[in-house]
Amino acid sequence: MNWPRAVLHLDMDAFFVNVHLLDHPKERGLPLAVGGDPAGRGVIASASYEARQFGVRSAMPSARALHLCPRLKIVGHTWPRIRECSRQVMALLAEFGPVEQMSVDEAYVDLSDRPDPESFALAVRERVKDETGLPASVGLATSKLVAKVASDHEKPEGCTIVPPGMEAAFLAPLPVRVIWGIGPRTAERLAAMSIRTCGQLAAADLVSLHAMFGRQGEDMQDRARGVDDRPVQPERGPAKSISQEWTFSTDVADPEILDARLRKMVNRVAGSVQKQELVAHTVYVKFRWPDFTTFTRQKTVEVGIDDVEDIYRIAHAIWQENWPAGQPMRLLGVGVSKLEERGARQLSLGF
Repeated sequence: MNWPRAVLHLDMDAFFVNVHLLDHPKERGLPLAVGGDPAGRGVIASASYEARQFGVRSAMPSARALHLCPRLKIVGHTWPRIRECSRQVMALLAEFGPVEQMSVDEAYVDLSDRPDPESFALAVRERVKDETGLPASVGLATSKLVAKVASDHEKPEGCTIVPPGMEAAFLAPLPVRVIWGIGPRTAERLAAMSIRTCGQLAAADLVSLHAMFGRQGEDMQDRARGVDDRPVQPERGPAKSISQEWTFSTDVADPEILDARLRKMVNRVAGSVQKQELVAHTVYVKFRWPDFTTFTRQKTVEVGIDDVEDIYRIAHAIWQENWPAGQPMRLLGVGVSKLEERGARQLSLGF
C-alpha cells in the first residue's frame, strides 16, 4: 500500500487508573476512578471500564459518580508515578519515529519513513503494553485528524487503520463532534442545517456553509473529508501559558484565606517558569463566583519576569482590583502567558 504520509496517534486507555493498578493489582476488575474528594467538589479524572458501565465518566463530579456506582472506589492522583510512566511511553514511541507529545497520555508518531507502517501500528501498541504494562489504543492514517479519530474508534486496546484514500468514507458516518474545532455550539448550528454527520458536512452546500460560518465553513468541510496537512512536530517550543487554579470545597470570602491560596499558586507557577528557563510578560487571575460567573483579568509588563515576588505583586493587584470585598469565591486561579526563553534574567521590577 502506498502511504504518501503515515501518522500514528497513540492514546493510553484509562491512563491514570491503569497507572494506579500497576501498584495495586488486587483492585483490577473493580469499578475504580481517579479523582477528587466526593465530599467536596472533586471531579473524576479517569474511570475504569468497569466504572464506565455504570455511567461514570471523566469530568463528572465525584459525588455524582458515587451516586451512579455506590461500589465505586475513588483514589487520588499519583503524579510522580504518572509522569514516570508517561516518560517511559514517550521514550518507547521515539524509537519508531518523530514524536509530538500532546499530553501525558497522548502523542503522534510520524511513521512516514517506515516501509510498512501498518505493521508498525500494531507493533507500537504491543510494545507499549509489553514493556510498561499499560494498555493503549492506536490509530493510523494519512493525517493527524483522522489518526486521532481512529485511535478512539475501538477502545480499549484498539488498532484502527484507515488506508490512504479512505479518509472521507471512514469519517462519513461519525458525528461532526469528532472533528477538531467543532464544539457543542457549532454542532448545534450545524444540526439546525440538518448536518449531523461528517458525511453530511462533507457533502453540504458550500455557499450555505459560508453564509453561516464564513471561511470556517470551508475549513470544517475539508476536515470532514479528512483533509489535514498539519505535520507531526517533535519540537513544540516553549509553553504558551503556565497556570494553577483551585476550586474551594466551600465558597470562600475570607481575604486572608484567598490571599494565602493566591501566593501558594504563584509559588508553583513561578517555579515552573524558572524550571523551564522562561520569562513571562503577562500575569492573569481567574475568578469564579458561586453562581459560576467566570472571568479573567490580566496585566502585561514590558520586561519579562520569572521572580515569585514580581508575579505575586501583579497577581495580588489584579485580585484586589477585581474582587469586591466579601464576595464569596468558588474558584481562584493564577497564570502567566506571553512566555519566551530567558536571556538576561530580570531580577526585580522594583515596585
